[in-house]
Amino acid sequence: MANVGDVMTSNPIVAQVPGSRQEVLRIMVKHNLTGMPVVRRSDGSLAGMITRQDIFDHPDEEQAALIMQRDFDSITPKASVEEAAKILVGRGMRHLPVVEGERIVGILTPADLLCIVEKRGIDLPVETVIRSPCVPIYQESPLNVASVILRVSQSTALPVLDDQGHLTGIITDRDIFNKSYVEGSTALTELGMSEEEEHWSWEGLSNVMKLWYEVSKIELPGMPIKDIMVKDPVTVFKKTAVHEAARIMRKNDFGQLPVRDNKDRLLAMIYDHDIISVLIKE
Repeated sequence: MANVGDVMTSNPIVAQVPGSRQEVLRIMVKHNLTGMPVVRRSDGSLAGMITRQDIFDHPDEEQAALIMQRDFDSITPKASVEEAAKILVGRGMRHLPVVEGERIVGILTPADLLCIVEKRGIDLPVETVIRSPCVPIYQESPLNVASVILRVSQSTALPVLDDQGHLTGIITDRDIFNKSYVEGSTALTELGMSEEEEHWSWEGLSNVMKLWYEVSKIELPGMPIKDIMVKDPVTVFKKTAVHEAARIMRKNDFGQLPVRDNKDRLLAMIYDHDIISVLIKE
């Protein structure tokens, strides 16, 4: 049986307290992260967790210690992957710190557990594990509408439908807050960073672009989402085996997949949390 230590990312990138929001953002942008553990500068012990959502929820707070989560779950390297799946799914978490004593030794994400589902060849059809909401959107809807729907539905992706109600694309917040709308130097400056920051990339900046729009109070362009959506997305059939869906997600670094029925119509969205939930049921 696999344990957490077999699949976790060892020696994870961390933020430190005392520290600033800007320092956290620099790390996120440089390493293309959406969350990380926070350790105390004094002794390196684990102090909290901080995600981009925590930063989005506190756009005016400058101190990392006041933004981070102090009450969070953790797990040990010797714990089973089943126990880890139960925490990730039950809490809706995307970053689970792995600790020995008070020291952070790894980080675990839902993506890390996809390989376990794949290797075990779990052949349940995906339709039996769908548990997350599916919120479609019309392709002519403007970006601002898509942004609001993502926020109020607490979804991370929206399937896009054409005039006939057929699936024609998929859109995520990374697509909405896109590099094509803004100069990178402008966004970096507004976020308290510099264009000369070492090794920053658009991939990393896109993870926190939403914050730039909120802080700057800038309206998104009025273009329809069909202009920026991912067209003809990879999908799975409702009878597709869970292990095959896990393979597709892992191979393509997807967090979700549209699910179609036997008439090729959109049926649902399946997320990595849905996939790894099968580990709890075994």
